[in-house]
Amino acid sequence: MKRIKLTWLLKLKNKYFLVAVGFILLLLFNERNSIFDQIEYTKNLKDLKAKQAYYKTEIAKVRQEKEELFGNPKKLEKFAREKYLMKSDDEDVFVMIEEK
Repeated sequence: MKRIKLTWLLKLKNKYFLVAVGFILLLLFNERNSIFDQIEYTKNLKDLKAKQAYYKTEIAKVRQEKEELFGNPKKLEKFAREKYLMKSDDEDVFVMIEEK
């Protein structure tokens, strides 16, 4: 039992061991680059990559719709009538809303 205590005391008195422990503590609790900040940055990076993937798919969908709308004048007219309630001069528009 005494030998175990003596070896720990010898390690605690060793200057290289003390410097290594100090360096590890510095890395853990340094203000700008602490391990806690790095974990938070990694989590934020994962969230941003997920958002980036979502927006890339949404952009692809919008481009597809754009190509369909501007490629066919009848679809463009249908879209304008349904989405923005546009009409000709001699027409009346009635909006029907279904209640749940």
